[in-house]
Amino acid sequence: MQFTGFDSYIQILLDWVAGLPSALVWFFFAFSNLTENVFPPWPGDTVTAFGGFLLARGGIGFWELATSTLFGNLAGAWIMYSFGHKLLDWLKTKEFPFKSELYNEDSIQKTLDWFSRNSTLVVIFSRFSAGIRFFVSIVAGMTDMSPAVFFSYFSLAVFLWCGILIYGGFYLGSHWEKVLEFLSLYNRIATATLILAVLGFILYKKVIEKKKA
Repeated sequence: MQFTGFDSYIQILLDWVAGLPSALVWFFFAFSNLTENVFPPWPGDTVTAFGGFLLARGGIGFWELATSTLFGNLAGAWIMYSFGHKLLDWLKTKEFPFKSELYNEDSIQKTLDWFSRNSTLVVIFSRFSAGIRFFVSIVAGMTDMSPAVFFSYFSLAVFLWCGILIYGGFYLGSHWEKVLEFLSLYNRIATATLILAVLGFILYKKVIEKKKA
């Protein structure tokens, strides 16, 4: 797989990380996973898959990779959970440009009610979709979801998804970047499925409303 543009810079960064002392490698993976949760454009899945390759090569130990991945994810999720916890009050009490167009209390409340009813599944499966995982921690904070419950299911989701990426990088060894080809196809399918599901739900709601009318 050839790297071009932004990907080439990521490859240079990862090659540099491979030569760092183990303590700094731990910090890098922790920081990468934290950054992915607060800044979605960061290629966290790419770095995690690379971690599997380093594990196979002996560049990092299993427990070092596991703890740095989990710690970084939990720290990032806590930042966004705390942000979401304060965001709803800010939206309600503060005035900002185009508030009437952007902020609809009824729509937001319906979304939060839906999340509260399906929070367990949403938290777990959101980790498998780069398109929505960023928002889930925020919404969990907005709904005052129990921190113990949220972080328990969030940790399970990290274990499942990051475990797949790490195993892929470990199993493929020096060809770890082939995991990225899978991720590219997977994310396209997941995004298309999500869009279709949302459109289907909207259409379903309109049909129900027409029948009631």
